[in-house]
Amino acid sequence: MTELLLPNADRSTERYTIIAGNAPVSGGAWNRTAYAAAHVVSDPFAPVDPWIDAAVDWDATLAFREHLWKLGFGVAEAMDTAQRGMGVDWPTSLELIQRSTALAQAGGHLIASGAGTDNLEVGPDTTIDDVIAAYEMQCEAVEATGSRVILMASRALCAVAKTPADYARVYERILGGLQQPAILHWLGEMFDPALQGYWGSSDHEVAMDNCLEILIANASKIDGIKVSLLSADKEISMRRRLPDGVLMYTGDDFNYPDLIKGDDKGYSHALLGIFDPIADVAALALNALATNDMKAYDTAFGPTVPLSRHIFGAPTRFYKTGVVFMAYLNGHQDHFTMVGGQESARSTLHLADIVRLASEARLFSDPERAAARARCVFAARGIG
Repeated sequence: MTELLLPNADRSTERYTIIAGNAPVSGGAWNRTAYAAAHVVSDPFAPVDPWIDAAVDWDATLAFREHLWKLGFGVAEAMDTAQRGMGVDWPTSLELIQRSTALAQAGGHLIASGAGTDNLEVGPDTTIDDVIAAYEMQCEAVEATGSRVILMASRALCAVAKTPADYARVYERILGGLQQPAILHWLGEMFDPALQGYWGSSDHEVAMDNCLEILIANASKIDGIKVSLLSADKEISMRRRLPDGVLMYTGDDFNYPDLIKGDDKGYSHALLGIFDPIADVAALALNALATNDMKAYDTAFGPTVPLSRHIFGAPTRFYKTGVVFMAYLNGHQDHFTMVGGQESARSTLHLADIVRLASEARLFSDPERAAARARCVFAARGIG
């Protein structure tokens, strides 16, 4: 039965029938590099306090990465989508990176993993040297697994830095010590309010200039940069100014189809959290792009944009709730329980609209399962 009751904003309910989606397909030879930032599956049976301790279901977490690799994606590991800094700490992140990288190497799959400074407790006496030491420790640990480093934006650096020169000093030092080129990560304050003013300015245009100076000075050590500002114009502007050999990885969960498609002056590769819940359809779109079937590309990707804009709507940092809700509805985990109790971070109406929008985007390959699981969630919230 694919019908369920969904709540409306006027406090009424409606009967809604989930539309059958597309069956998953394996990825082909894509002409874009596409990383999916993957979520973690919590262990609901662990004897822990979920707001304090992270308990991960390793089997389910790693099985989801195998699903992404089978579709053709690379995995961006231990990023904010994996609740890094929102319930998942550095020791748990390192174990996640170690386990995922071992699987990736065994299967010949693409992986890159986040290195940051969340092992550093910032206080009034924290210095730039402390930030450097924290970054170096994590980068060394990530590279020891064999994974490429994604150099995550640092809350500690943002708190301690006084000038753009402090950012330049840190990035030059860290990049100079890496074994292989890194992917830099510019995560906007809409994703993490603690990153307001990153690169030394709250004005994104000024911050972009400061960032580009670092990219140009260290280009040989950089594979690319992921930009998550939710502004297509800003990403395109920066993309056209990148030094030769440095790639743009879109992190724009609002405008990704056009940015990946590109224009006559270039295009973006992708490192996206939205690829986690829309992986099946995104693989169809990227297969179409590789064969220059732009109609099929637009047909596949277009309906996913309203869903993505909803999942990543303000306050954007709570988007992980929608990602995990979709994983539950699509059978990638057996429960809707999150690290840190984050399943409570979105309203019942928000979740109901995820069901509607995901159905319209043809994202439920098993609509009966999706409806049955959604009913359980909404019943617990007083619906039906």
